[in-house]
Amino acid sequence: MKAKTAKHRELKSIGYELFIGALSILSIVNLVLMYAFVKDQNLQYVLLIMNAIMTPIFLGDFIYRILTSEARSTYFFRGFGWADLLSSLPFPQLKILRLFRLWRVIRLFMEFGAGNLIHEFVTHRAQNALLTVVFLVLCVLEFGSLAMLAAERSAPDANITNAEDAIWWAYVTITTVGYGDFYPVSASGRLVGIFVMTAGVGLFGTLSGFLANTFLSPNKPKKEAQDGNGHEAQANDAKTRLALLLQKVETQEQALVELKAELTQLDELL
Repeated sequence: MKAKTAKHRELKSIGYELFIGALSILSIVNLVLMYAFVKDQNLQYVLLIMNAIMTPIFLGDFIYRILTSEARSTYFFRGFGWADLLSSLPFPQLKILRLFRLWRVIRLFMEFGAGNLIHEFVTHRAQNALLTVVFLVLCVLEFGSLAMLAAERSAPDANITNAEDAIWWAYVTITTVGYGDFYPVSASGRLVGIFVMTAGVGLFGTLSGFLANTFLSPNKPKKEAQDGNGHEAQANDAKTRLALLLQKVETQEQALVELKAELTQLDELL
């Protein structure tokens, strides 16, 4: 386990890696859509805005990784740091390099297994709430805008007719503000509106709960763990936490086997 931890020490927390991986997939999907629907100016503009939002996130990810890396040259040349940097630049041709970010997520699944990753993510869902909400808001904003444009395209009295109006409507609807300056008039458009409104209430309700829990809950003392050599272990190391979790599971399974054996003996005596 120590060798595996050393090998993958540049990996961050599971929630963060999954967030960056999901954002990379969304970015690559957008790149495919841009080339598949070149003549649709509204779709191009929506995707351009979404890529402009995601670009600083990827740039911040590169800065975070290189600042926290134990060996910056190793991360940059052997850990695909150069690909992280180039894919963070605002050039559509370089966005394909975000596939290298997916390799880190694939390594997580190969190393720990999908079941263990999902269990770890759900167990620490409170810590991952903010990243989950950010990703889902981006998805609802993008696909809600595109769906509304498609739904209202054939309506004769539609007032959401371009990308700017669709993105503005989607954002004010997600935030549950709802100015009312733009609204769907077709049946399919109203159906899209129902989905966006429902998603917005759930997402911003989750965000409010996360912020309230972060700022109002009392601070918990941090427990310092030590390894066999007496060195302090990383408290936020997802791989160490996962190893401890698996160790607890094995202990519980062993205790369950012993309990079943004792119950069998008691049953034979009775």
